[in-house]
Amino acid sequence: MFKEFKEFAMRGNVVDMAVGIVIGAAFTSIVKSLVGDIVMPIVGLITGGVDFSNIFITLKGGSFETLKAAQDAGAVTLNVGLFINSIISFLIVAFALFMIIKSMNELKRKQEEEPEEEPEPPREVQLLEEIRDALVKK
Repeated sequence: MFKEFKEFAMRGNVVDMAVGIVIGAAFTSIVKSLVGDIVMPIVGLITGGVDFSNIFITLKGGSFETLKAAQDAGAVTLNVGLFINSIISFLIVAFALFMIIKSMNELKRKQEEEPEEEPEPPREVQLLEEIRDALVKK
């Protein structure tokens, strides 16, 4: 059973998937930083200083100035702003993956369009052609 598991785990697809998951996790942290630290402040500036992360609806527990204060008090909230941030993060990741896959498909198409070079004829054929050409010159 261990041997079968080892064969399964060492298959190319499983290793590729593991690498993809690790890179995806790193990419997720980059996207979170991009959204939280760059995109959302700009969107907040455009919308008049609205901080999306503090847009929430208190369902139970009173009224609070910030989401952190509501969470610290144990209030039940709908975190609309965090959901908006998540949607923006998803759109950025989806667009980045689209661009990567699109460029990979273009490279694949270019490789398919390029005519294959004819393989060099065997050495015997080259020698025969040289002898033929030498006989024609005489």
